[in-house]
Amino acid sequence: MKWRGRRRSSNIDDRRGQSSPGRGLGGFNPMLLGPLIKLLFSKTGLVIVGIFLVVSFATGNNPLSILGQFFTGGAPLTESSTPYQGSEKENELAAFSATILANTEDVWNSLLNNYRNPTLVLFTGSVSSACGNASSATGPFYCPGDEKLYIDLSFFNDMERKLNAPGDFAQAYVIAHEVGHHIQKIMGITDKMNKLRGQVSQTEYNRYSVKLELQADFLAGVWAHHSQQMTQMMETGDLEEALNAANAIGDDRLQKNASGRVVPDSFTHGTSEQRMRWFKKGFETGDISQGDTFNTTNL
Repeated sequence: MKWRGRRRSSNIDDRRGQSSPGRGLGGFNPMLLGPLIKLLFSKTGLVIVGIFLVVSFATGNNPLSILGQFFTGGAPLTESSTPYQGSEKENELAAFSATILANTEDVWNSLLNNYRNPTLVLFTGSVSSACGNASSATGPFYCPGDEKLYIDLSFFNDMERKLNAPGDFAQAYVIAHEVGHHIQKIMGITDKMNKLRGQVSQTEYNRYSVKLELQADFLAGVWAHHSQQMTQMMETGDLEEALNAANAIGDDRLQKNASGRVVPDSFTHGTSEQRMRWFKKGFETGDISQGDTFNTTNL
Protein backbone atom coordinates (compact mmCIF):
# COMPACT_ATOMS: atom_id res chain seq x y z
CA MET A 1 0.00 0.00 0.00
CA LYS A 2 1.11 3.53 -0.74
CA TRP A 3 0.06 4.97 2.61
CA ARG A 4 3.09 6.92 3.81
CA GLY A 5 2.93 10.70 3.66
CA ARG A 6 -0.87 10.80 3.70
CA ARG A 7 -3.19 12.41 6.24
CA ARG A 8 -3.47 10.80 9.67
CA SER A 9 -6.68 10.91 11.65
CA SER A 10 -6.80 13.04 14.78
CA ASN A 11 -9.43 10.68 16.22
CA ILE A 12 -6.82 8.52 17.93
CA ASP A 13 -6.85 7.70 21.64
CA ASP A 14 -3.40 6.28 22.28
CA ARG A 15 -3.49 4.31 25.54
CA ARG A 16 -0.47 2.15 24.84
CA GLY A 17 1.46 1.40 27.99
CA GLN A 18 -1.44 2.27 30.28
CA SER A 19 -3.08 -0.21 32.60
CA SER A 20 -6.78 -0.84 32.17
CA PRO A 21 -8.93 1.68 34.08
CA GLY A 22 -11.10 0.34 36.85
CA ARG A 23 -8.30 -1.45 38.68
CA GLY A 24 -7.64 0.12 42.08
CA LEU A 25 -8.93 3.57 42.94
CA GLY A 26 -7.54 6.32 40.76
CA GLY A 27 -3.92 5.18 41.04
CA PHE A 28 -4.36 3.99 44.64
CA ASN A 29 -2.25 0.91 45.47
CA PRO A 30 -4.54 -1.99 46.54
CA MET A 31 -1.76 -3.22 48.86
CA LEU A 32 -2.61 -0.31 51.14
CA LEU A 33 -6.16 -1.48 51.76
CA GLY A 34 -5.21 -3.70 54.72
CA PRO A 35 -3.33 -1.03 56.67
CA LEU A 36 -5.99 1.55 55.87
CA ILE A 37 -8.80 -0.65 57.13
CA LYS A 38 -6.96 -1.26 60.40
CA LEU A 39 -6.35 2.45 60.70
CA LEU A 40 -9.97 3.37 60.08
CA PHE A 41 -11.25 1.10 62.83
CA SER A 42 -8.83 2.31 65.53
CA LYS A 43 -9.51 5.28 67.83
CA THR A 44 -6.26 6.90 66.86
CA GLY A 45 -7.04 6.25 63.26
CA LEU A 46 -10.31 8.15 63.41
CA VAL A 47 -8.47 11.25 64.60
CA ILE A 48 -5.78 10.86 61.93
CA VAL A 49 -8.32 10.26 59.18
CA GLY A 50 -10.25 13.31 60.31
CA ILE A 51 -7.11 15.41 60.02
CA PHE A 52 -6.34 14.02 56.57
CA LEU A 53 -9.89 14.75 55.39
CA VAL A 54 -9.64 18.37 56.57
CA VAL A 55 -6.32 18.75 54.77
CA SER A 56 -7.69 17.13 51.61
CA PHE A 57 -10.69 19.43 51.43
CA ALA A 58 -8.50 22.45 52.13
CA THR A 59 -5.96 21.56 49.46
CA GLY A 60 -8.27 19.88 46.94
CA ASN A 61 -6.16 16.70 46.94
CA ASN A 62 -7.50 13.16 46.80
CA PRO A 63 -7.91 11.84 50.39
CA LEU A 64 -6.72 8.38 49.26
CA SER A 65 -3.58 9.94 47.82
CA ILE A 66 -2.88 11.78 51.08
CA LEU A 67 -3.49 8.63 53.16
CA GLY A 68 -1.26 6.70 50.79
CA GLN A 69 1.57 9.15 51.35
CA PHE A 70 1.23 8.49 55.08
CA PHE A 71 2.03 4.80 54.45
CA THR A 72 4.68 5.32 51.76
CA GLY A 73 6.83 7.89 53.51
CA GLY A 74 5.52 10.81 51.50
CA ALA A 75 5.56 9.23 48.04
CA PRO A 76 2.36 10.24 46.19
CA LEU A 77 0.11 7.49 44.84
CA THR A 78 0.23 8.45 41.19
CA GLU A 79 0.98 6.48 38.06
CA SER A 80 4.21 7.07 36.20
CA SER A 81 4.08 10.07 33.87
CA THR A 82 6.87 8.70 31.68
CA PRO A 83 5.65 8.77 28.06
CA TYR A 84 5.19 5.38 26.45
CA GLN A 85 8.06 4.48 24.16
CA GLY A 86 6.96 1.98 21.55
CA SER A 87 9.32 0.11 19.29
CA GLU A 88 10.04 1.50 15.85
CA LYS A 89 7.83 -1.17 14.28
CA GLU A 90 4.98 -0.58 16.70
CA ASN A 91 5.09 3.19 16.19
CA GLU A 92 4.98 2.63 12.46
CA LEU A 93 1.89 0.45 12.91
CA ALA A 94 0.33 3.24 14.98
CA ALA A 95 1.02 5.75 12.20
CA PHE A 96 -0.33 3.30 9.64
CA SER A 97 -3.53 2.76 11.63
CA ALA A 98 -4.10 6.51 11.95
CA THR A 99 -3.61 6.88 8.20
CA ILE A 100 -6.08 4.10 7.35
CA LEU A 101 -8.63 5.52 9.79
CA ALA A 102 -8.29 8.92 8.10
CA ASN A 103 -8.90 7.26 4.75
CA THR A 104 -12.05 5.55 6.03
CA GLU A 105 -13.22 8.96 7.28
CA ASP A 106 -12.77 10.46 3.81
CA VAL A 107 -14.56 7.59 2.09
CA TRP A 108 -17.55 7.24 4.41
CA ASN A 109 -18.10 10.97 4.80
CA SER A 110 -18.39 11.10 1.02
CA LEU A 111 -20.89 8.20 0.93
CA LEU A 112 -23.07 8.81 4.00
CA ASN A 113 -24.70 12.11 4.90
CA ASN A 114 -25.05 11.24 8.57
CA TYR A 115 -21.62 9.70 9.07
CA ARG A 116 -19.78 10.57 12.28
CA ASN A 117 -16.13 9.69 12.72
CA PRO A 118 -15.35 6.99 15.29
CA THR A 119 -12.32 7.05 17.58
CA LEU A 120 -9.58 4.45 17.36
CA VAL A 121 -8.15 3.37 20.72
CA LEU A 122 -4.66 1.87 20.66
CA PHE A 123 -3.83 -0.19 23.74
CA THR A 124 -1.43 -2.80 25.07
CA GLY A 125 -2.41 -5.76 27.20
CA SER A 126 -5.85 -4.74 28.39
CA VAL A 127 -8.32 -1.91 28.01
CA SER A 128 -11.58 -0.63 29.47
CA SER A 129 -14.45 0.39 27.20
CA ALA A 130 -18.16 1.13 27.48
CA CYS A 131 -18.61 -2.54 26.60
CA GLY A 132 -16.48 -3.67 29.55
CA ASN A 133 -12.86 -4.66 30.05
CA ALA A 134 -11.03 -6.62 27.38
CA SER A 135 -7.60 -8.14 26.92
CA SER A 136 -5.40 -8.38 23.86
CA ALA A 137 -6.65 -11.95 23.42
CA THR A 138 -10.06 -10.51 22.48
CA GLY A 139 -8.62 -9.16 19.27
CA PRO A 140 -9.71 -5.92 17.59
CA PHE A 141 -13.29 -4.94 18.41
CA TYR A 142 -15.82 -2.15 18.05
CA CYS A 143 -17.84 -0.94 21.03
CA PRO A 144 -21.18 0.62 20.02
CA GLY A 145 -21.59 2.04 23.53
CA ASP A 146 -18.82 4.61 23.02
CA GLU A 147 -18.46 4.34 19.22
CA LYS A 148 -14.79 3.46 19.44
CA LEU A 149 -12.57 0.88 17.75
CA TYR A 150 -10.07 -0.93 19.98
CA ILE A 151 -6.85 -2.50 18.71
CA ASP A 152 -3.77 -3.87 20.40
CA LEU A 153 -1.20 -3.45 17.64
CA SER A 154 0.38 -6.77 18.56
CA PHE A 155 -2.59 -8.37 16.78
CA PHE A 156 -1.07 -7.37 13.46
CA ASN A 157 2.06 -9.33 14.37
CA ASP A 158 -0.14 -12.29 15.32
CA MET A 159 -1.85 -12.10 11.94
CA GLU A 160 1.48 -12.56 10.25
CA ARG A 161 3.07 -15.13 12.56
CA LYS A 162 0.11 -17.18 13.82
CA LEU A 163 -2.53 -16.79 11.11
CA ASN A 164 -0.20 -16.57 8.12
CA ALA A 165 -2.00 -13.43 6.97
CA PRO A 166 0.75 -10.85 6.41
CA GLY A 167 0.60 -7.53 4.58
CA ASP A 168 -0.39 -3.95 5.23
CA PHE A 169 -3.61 -4.23 3.24
CA ALA A 170 -4.60 -7.23 5.37
CA GLN A 171 -4.17 -4.94 8.37
CA ALA A 172 -6.18 -2.21 6.67
CA TYR A 173 -8.96 -4.73 6.09
CA VAL A 174 -9.13 -5.39 9.85
CA ILE A 175 -9.55 -1.68 10.61
CA ALA A 176 -12.08 -1.24 7.81
CA HIS A 177 -14.08 -4.21 9.14
CA GLU A 178 -14.37 -2.59 12.58
CA VAL A 179 -15.37 0.69 10.92
CA GLY A 180 -18.04 -1.37 9.15
CA HIS A 181 -19.50 -2.18 12.57
CA HIS A 182 -19.56 1.55 13.29
CA ILE A 183 -21.61 2.10 10.16
CA GLN A 184 -24.02 -0.61 11.31
CA LYS A 185 -24.38 1.31 14.58
CA ILE A 186 -25.17 4.51 12.68
CA MET A 187 -27.72 2.70 10.50
CA GLY A 188 -29.51 1.22 13.52
CA ILE A 189 -28.62 -2.37 12.65
CA THR A 190 -26.64 -2.90 15.84
CA ASP A 191 -29.55 -1.78 18.02
CA LYS A 192 -31.85 -4.25 16.28
CA MET A 193 -29.33 -7.01 16.95
CA ASN A 194 -29.16 -6.11 20.63
CA LYS A 195 -32.95 -6.38 20.92
CA LEU A 196 -32.76 -9.97 19.65
CA ARG A 197 -30.52 -11.04 22.50
CA GLY A 198 -32.57 -13.11 24.90
CA GLN A 199 -35.52 -13.33 22.50
CA VAL A 200 -34.09 -16.10 20.33
CA SER A 201 -32.03 -19.19 21.04
CA GLN A 202 -28.25 -18.96 21.14
CA THR A 203 -28.02 -20.91 17.88
CA GLU A 204 -30.40 -18.49 16.17
CA TYR A 205 -28.59 -15.49 17.59
CA ASN A 206 -25.31 -16.89 16.26
CA ARG A 207 -26.85 -16.96 12.78
CA TYR A 208 -27.72 -13.27 13.07
CA SER A 209 -24.22 -12.58 14.35
CA VAL A 210 -22.77 -14.22 11.23
CA LYS A 211 -24.91 -11.95 9.06
CA LEU A 212 -23.73 -8.92 11.01
CA GLU A 213 -20.08 -9.86 10.58
CA LEU A 214 -20.39 -10.67 6.89
CA GLN A 215 -22.04 -7.31 6.31
CA ALA A 216 -19.07 -5.64 8.06
CA ASP A 217 -16.79 -7.55 5.68
CA PHE A 218 -18.88 -6.30 2.77
CA LEU A 219 -18.63 -2.71 4.02
CA ALA A 220 -14.86 -3.12 4.32
CA GLY A 221 -14.87 -4.11 0.65
CA VAL A 222 -16.98 -1.06 -0.24
CA TRP A 223 -14.41 1.10 1.55
CA ALA A 224 -11.56 -0.50 -0.41
CA HIS A 225 -13.43 0.10 -3.70
CA HIS A 226 -13.92 3.81 -3.11
CA SER A 227 -10.56 4.30 -1.42
CA GLN A 228 -8.83 2.99 -4.51
CA GLN A 229 -10.84 5.33 -6.73
CA MET A 230 -10.02 8.32 -4.52
CA THR A 231 -6.36 7.66 -3.62
CA GLN A 232 -4.92 4.80 -5.70
CA MET A 233 -3.27 3.48 -2.53
CA MET A 234 -3.62 -0.17 -3.46
CA GLU A 235 -0.78 -1.97 -5.16
CA THR A 236 -0.47 -5.31 -6.91
CA GLY A 237 -1.21 -8.12 -4.47
CA ASP A 238 -3.09 -5.96 -1.94
CA LEU A 239 -6.51 -7.41 -2.74
CA GLU A 240 -5.10 -10.90 -2.31
CA GLU A 241 -3.73 -9.91 1.11
CA ALA A 242 -7.20 -8.87 2.29
CA LEU A 243 -8.82 -12.02 0.91
CA ASN A 244 -6.14 -14.16 2.54
CA ALA A 245 -6.83 -12.44 5.87
CA ALA A 246 -10.58 -13.01 5.49
CA ASN A 247 -9.86 -16.64 4.74
CA ALA A 248 -7.57 -16.98 7.77
CA ILE A 249 -10.19 -15.77 10.26
CA GLY A 250 -13.17 -17.77 9.04
CA ASP A 251 -14.97 -19.67 11.81
CA ASP A 252 -14.51 -23.03 10.11
CA ARG A 253 -10.78 -22.59 9.66
CA LEU A 254 -10.20 -21.27 13.18
CA GLN A 255 -12.20 -24.11 14.73
CA LYS A 256 -10.46 -26.73 12.60
CA ASN A 257 -7.03 -25.42 13.57
CA ALA A 258 -7.95 -25.15 17.24
CA SER A 259 -9.73 -28.44 17.86
CA GLY A 260 -9.70 -30.41 14.63
CA ARG A 261 -13.50 -30.23 14.34
CA VAL A 262 -16.04 -27.75 12.99
CA VAL A 263 -19.34 -26.85 14.71
CA PRO A 264 -21.45 -24.72 12.32
CA ASP A 265 -24.10 -23.87 14.96
CA SER A 266 -21.42 -22.10 16.97
CA PHE A 267 -20.25 -19.90 14.07
CA THR A 268 -20.44 -16.17 14.86
CA HIS A 269 -18.45 -14.61 12.01
CA GLY A 270 -18.93 -16.83 8.97
CA THR A 271 -16.86 -19.34 7.06
CA SER A 272 -13.67 -18.45 5.25
CA GLU A 273 -15.46 -18.72 1.91
CA GLN A 274 -18.27 -16.44 3.05
CA ARG A 275 -15.97 -13.80 4.46
CA MET A 276 -13.88 -13.68 1.30
CA ARG A 277 -16.95 -13.61 -0.94
CA TRP A 278 -18.69 -10.75 0.87
CA PHE A 279 -15.55 -8.63 1.05
CA LYS A 280 -14.94 -9.21 -2.63
CA LYS A 281 -18.56 -8.35 -3.46
CA GLY A 282 -18.21 -5.03 -1.66
CA PHE A 283 -14.93 -4.34 -3.42
CA GLU A 284 -16.26 -5.17 -6.87
CA THR A 285 -19.57 -3.29 -6.59
CA GLY A 286 -18.84 -0.42 -4.23
CA ASP A 287 -22.61 -0.33 -3.76
CA ILE A 288 -23.86 -0.23 -0.15
CA SER A 289 -27.34 -1.34 -1.19
CA GLN A 290 -26.00 -4.75 -2.27
CA GLY A 291 -24.83 -5.67 1.23
CA ASP A 292 -28.09 -6.76 2.86
CA THR A 293 -26.84 -9.97 4.41
CA PHE A 294 -29.92 -10.21 6.63
CA ASN A 295 -32.40 -10.78 3.81
CA THR A 296 -30.38 -12.73 1.30
CA THR A 297 -31.02 -16.41 0.61
CA ASN A 298 -27.34 -17.00 -0.14
CA LEU A 299 -24.90 -16.12 2.58
